[in-house]
Amino acid sequence: MGSLRCYFFSLQLCVLLLLNGTHYSFSFVQTESLCHDEERSALLQFKVSFTIHKSASLDPFAYPKVASWAQEGDHQMTNCCSWDGVECHKESGHVIGLDLSSSCLYGSIDSSSSLFQLVHLQTLDLSDNHFNFSEIPSRLGHDLVSLRYLNLSISSFSGQVPSEISYLSKLSILDLSSTYNLVTSTNLLALNKATFRSLIQNLTFIQQLHLSSVDIVSTVPRILANASSLKSLRFERCSLYGKFPAGIFHLPNLQVLDLAYNQELTGYFPEDLNRTGALIILNVGSTNFSGHLPASIGDLRSLNILNLAFCNFYPHVPSSLGNLTQLNFLNLSFFYDHSYNYFDVSRNNKISDSWSWIGKLTKLSSLALAYTYFNGEFPCLIANLTQLSVLNLGYNQITGQIPSCLTNLTQLTALVLRFNNLQGPIPSSLFQLKHLEYLSLLSNNLSGLVQFDEFSKLENLRVLQLSFNKLSVQFYTGLSVIPPKLEVLGLGSCNLTEFPEFLKYSSELVELDLSDNNIHGQIPRWTWNSTTENLLFLNLSHNFITGFDQNDSLLHILPWQSLFLFELRSNRLQGSLPIPPPSIGFYSVANNDYTGEIPSSFCNLSYLGILDLSNNNLSGMLPQCFGNFSALEILKLQNNSFHGDIPQMCSSEDNPLKMLDLSNNHIQGKLPRSMANCRQLEFLDFGNNQITDIFPSWAGALPVLRVLILGNNRFHGIIGKPATNHDFQNLCIIDLSNNSFTSWFPSDYLEGWNCMKRSVGEDKQAYFQYTYIVYSYALYHYDYSITIFSKGVELKFTKTPYLLRSIDLSSNRFQGGIPSQIGNLRGLHLLNLSNNTLTGFIPLSLGNLTDLESLDLSQNQLSGKIPSNLVQLTFLAYFNVSHNHLRGPIPQGQQFATFQEDSYEGNSGLCGGPLPEKCDGSESSATKPPSMAEVDEDSGVEIELDWYVVLPGVVSGLVVGVVAGNFWTAKHDWFVKTFTRRKHDWNVIRM
Repeated sequence: MGSLRCYFFSLQLCVLLLLNGTHYSFSFVQTESLCHDEERSALLQFKVSFTIHKSASLDPFAYPKVASWAQEGDHQMTNCCSWDGVECHKESGHVIGLDLSSSCLYGSIDSSSSLFQLVHLQTLDLSDNHFNFSEIPSRLGHDLVSLRYLNLSISSFSGQVPSEISYLSKLSILDLSSTYNLVTSTNLLALNKATFRSLIQNLTFIQQLHLSSVDIVSTVPRILANASSLKSLRFERCSLYGKFPAGIFHLPNLQVLDLAYNQELTGYFPEDLNRTGALIILNVGSTNFSGHLPASIGDLRSLNILNLAFCNFYPHVPSSLGNLTQLNFLNLSFFYDHSYNYFDVSRNNKISDSWSWIGKLTKLSSLALAYTYFNGEFPCLIANLTQLSVLNLGYNQITGQIPSCLTNLTQLTALVLRFNNLQGPIPSSLFQLKHLEYLSLLSNNLSGLVQFDEFSKLENLRVLQLSFNKLSVQFYTGLSVIPPKLEVLGLGSCNLTEFPEFLKYSSELVELDLSDNNIHGQIPRWTWNSTTENLLFLNLSHNFITGFDQNDSLLHILPWQSLFLFELRSNRLQGSLPIPPPSIGFYSVANNDYTGEIPSSFCNLSYLGILDLSNNNLSGMLPQCFGNFSALEILKLQNNSFHGDIPQMCSSEDNPLKMLDLSNNHIQGKLPRSMANCRQLEFLDFGNNQITDIFPSWAGALPVLRVLILGNNRFHGIIGKPATNHDFQNLCIIDLSNNSFTSWFPSDYLEGWNCMKRSVGEDKQAYFQYTYIVYSYALYHYDYSITIFSKGVELKFTKTPYLLRSIDLSSNRFQGGIPSQIGNLRGLHLLNLSNNTLTGFIPLSLGNLTDLESLDLSQNQLSGKIPSNLVQLTFLAYFNVSHNHLRGPIPQGQQFATFQEDSYEGNSGLCGGPLPEKCDGSESSATKPPSMAEVDEDSGVEIELDWYVVLPGVVSGLVVGVVAGNFWTAKHDWFVKTFTRRKHDWNVIRM
């Protein structure tokens, strides 16, 4: 595990060295000055307040500088001015500099620290140590007012940066860059808005201001554009928002500008971007910067690093970028060139003119063009950039085979080609890249037999991802040779039938993915003998695994001490739930045959973010501690046999819970009112339980709630008026079916259901998803699932579309008329009001629901005629008005030509096809409706939907379906009998 961390640390270190080209380097010169006794004593006290631990520093060359400090001995040993990391004033002898960076210090610093006795300090560097999440003491700003250089970066300080830090007005260099946790997506340090502004205002001599990974949550003060001495500004991952002051680009001495990963920060590049040409590093990746790239960007000829990835620039990449011949690092991922439509490669394998300038950047060591709509075969022009160390062309549409021209890139350490359309075998020429450390080929169409031992030729390989191709990986019997430094191994869907024996010797493995194979039997004990300490991510889902081969004394206890992700869904596991270590953050054993209760030890899992126990045979009551989890975002317990009350979820308003699914259990009692605090809740499914309660009107105030399913319970009473006009404004799916609500139709809520008023095309996201990161700098998407019942038909969405809009109020005691306002919900796809006591006419406004695909008004007391304008609902695939008091002719043509007699039975006054009763007078002929295929093909846009449609055996010939054209699908089979589990959709975030 440490090796890969060191690898990425080294990459970051290279960037920092470039970034700190203007960094004041202070190496303390040994002098003959004699230090003052009280300062020597203060230094020694400071030393003994810490323990020395190698893991406290990330730098592989770290060493404990304080080890040489001594209280007794000869003159040289006791003179603190000669100690490692200490600098004294040549005349006064006072300690003016202390450099303990990367010194392996572990412990806390508080206000009583002897450090604050060194009042003459001008330079203080405590970076790259571990101060045990203590807060930065406020005395720092009170007592060390002579500081000109302060570096506390990457030292595990936490909490609020004290406002007193702004008192250090003499500072020219300030670095508080904190640690960003990639797993939990949180920063350790925070800086309030007022302190941030005071800091900017008071630091009039500032040259380097580094606050990366400090939560600031503020706009950038315009006064910063007046900091004429500023050379380096690093605000990466600071939660900044608003418009970035364009004047900062014109600061005369600015060499480094890093604003990456502030998604709410907007801005643009001024046309006269180059006034001084001093910029060396320009990083606005993953911000909301937009507009066109001015040609003047090509005048920044000193640039070494340029990152414009995941922004909103348009319309094209200026060819003047070819002038940046000093570039070492270029990331244009997710840059869509509108003028050329695709990063296209013609048949003669030449890059189109819009991108040909890349060939001029011969000093590039890192090139990332992921998500750039690249279309065609691999461009061998890139292979002429012989200094490349990192090449990322993932998430494009590259076709053909992996070319042999890649062997020109002899310095390559990272090659990312995942999520393309590459075909053919893995070429043997790839094994000539001796420096390769990171190889990701997952999710292509590669095929053929792979001899795993070939990868042992890549002795430096740390990351290998071959999952989700058409490969068959073969191991020699006995001991297969494994790359000695391998830390990440992805062999999902590689036709494995057993656990590879080389896992016995894989002591460095941090991430292992063997999902979607044909592995049978138990997990052998030797698979964890060598991975117990280091393994963080384990994915064995979708196999035929039956259990763990372990001693009875260790029964049900997972052996991996630091495990964060445990993914074993869709196997054949039985018995009690395995108990994870306290480090677990993702625990999924869905779709197995586990029995028994949830162990009480689960209450100690303070890092748990996803818990999926769905589709097992678990029983017992839900632990009350589930309501106290501070990190839990996804809780899926559906399709088990849990009983009892629901825990008091969301005890505080900052609870991160996004999805709660307890459907298909035996839950009783009432909904806990504490759930009104679940401000992040998007998805709530309590369907098919025994809950006895009234309508949860308090849920209307949940600002992001999109799915509310309460069907098949014992809810009762009236549904009153909403508290505000904005209740449930983001609700897209509501299911109150099969309860005992007794009110008039809840028409007062309709006006606030804004989500249902929006038609297809107005939402960007395809599915309800939760995103989490894995160790190999890639993302998984975890899909929400949903089940909707519609008149004897069970529709199972394995991925709930963000665009689905549905209302199911069936099988209650609603009365009164159907309000005409329902016609304003133009985005509706499914509407089921059946089996109530509704009266009056079918409103003409239903003809406005042009996206409607299923309409069920059966088993009511409706009267009058079926509105003829319903014929214009060309997506309507299911229609049922049976058992009402309707009369008159049945509309003809379009989709109505597909509905059978049972859609109209029980209405003695209806006439016309498909009923045998003829209407009085002549019927107008109807045009032949378009076929299902024609409607589907004409839908125009694409989105993948996985449906599982269950038809009861007694139903025969029932035409039921949902027209996929409205759900953005290019090829959709009606009534898919099996649903396809989606592969893990990984998104690269950084290379």
